[in-house]
Amino acid sequence: MAEAVFADMVAAAGKSGDIAVDSAGTAGYHVGERPHPGTRRVLAAHDHLYDGRARQLTRADLERFDYLIALDSSNKDDVERMLARDGIQKTVYRLLDFAPDIAESDVPDPYYSGKFEQVYQLVSAGCQGLLAHIITNSK
Repeated sequence: MAEAVFADMVAAAGKSGDIAVDSAGTAGYHVGERPHPGTRRVLAAHDHLYDGRARQLTRADLERFDYLIALDSSNKDDVERMLARDGIQKTVYRLLDFAPDIAESDVPDPYYSGKFEQVYQLVSAGCQGLLAHIITNSK
């Protein structure tokens, strides 16, 4: 969900040529699968076209991207362990670190709760803040 939302925000800001957007999981549970039907429904309801497939995070990803964003603390810890294992020095952020007006610090997995719309709202707030941060800090 976050990849689709952020990619559309980047495009709307005219920054697609400057900001690469990608998504990968820390575990390989769903590699090659499309997003959950609930995710696809909420994205379509908000006019996001998305046809991505799940993949697992790689060392190349860790080296390539300037911003490593996790949706929750558990995944942040996983990415930090991968960085340490591979001797890569980078900061990992949680998406909601960029949404200071949101009380939550972790984006919950809607698979368990069915609250896809609420998760969409959190993701949107985090993505807006992340984009503003990147634009501000790239000048």
